[in-house]
Amino acid sequence: MKKEINRLTEDDIRRRLKNLEPAAPRTPHPGNFFNRPRKRAAVLIPFTRLGSDWHLLFIRRTNHEHDHHSGQVAFPGGGKDRRDPDINTTALREANEEVGLQPRDVKILGKLEDVISITNYHVTPVVGSFESPYAFEPDANEVARVFTIPLAWLSNPINQEVRYRKVDGQDPWPVIYFKEYDGEVLWGFTAALAIRLIEVLR
Repeated sequence: MKKEINRLTEDDIRRRLKNLEPAAPRTPHPGNFFNRPRKRAAVLIPFTRLGSDWHLLFIRRTNHEHDHHSGQVAFPGGGKDRRDPDINTTALREANEEVGLQPRDVKILGKLEDVISITNYHVTPVVGSFESPYAFEPDANEVARVFTIPLAWLSNPINQEVRYRKVDGQDPWPVIYFKEYDGEVLWGFTAALAIRLIEVLR
């Protein structure tokens, strides 16, 4: 699988994403979970080549006392601004604000299916690529670390497991966790996006 996934070209990735059937937003958490209006958001799933291997870029969020995602591993992203003309712009703007990745340096390859997050955001995962090495300028208020994980490592089932979590009296539901990589633990919403991307690329 390592060789196969690293042989993918940007055009291969584009084709696989383009072939996705239109679908309602995926909801990986229990139903009837929300009683408030839903907000739009986007994340950027950034591919880059390091040597001959594809990697995905992640951030670890800065610790903040009242931030639901404090200290978690994530893709760059955030809420749609009313001035954003489209959802791609949201993903690129957020990546620029959070890690200093310039929109002009990103090739948009496509999108995964929209997903409803546990914080009641309607999230569009925008997939792009950029050239490495890159001089990132992370915003310390939002980002504690910028790093990558090899796509082949993420694709290996031995590095994945399912745990069950319970929130607000709901029945436990399955949550994806990856083993620790370079001191970081990828789990939950972002881990599910990575797994979905790998499914689409196979």
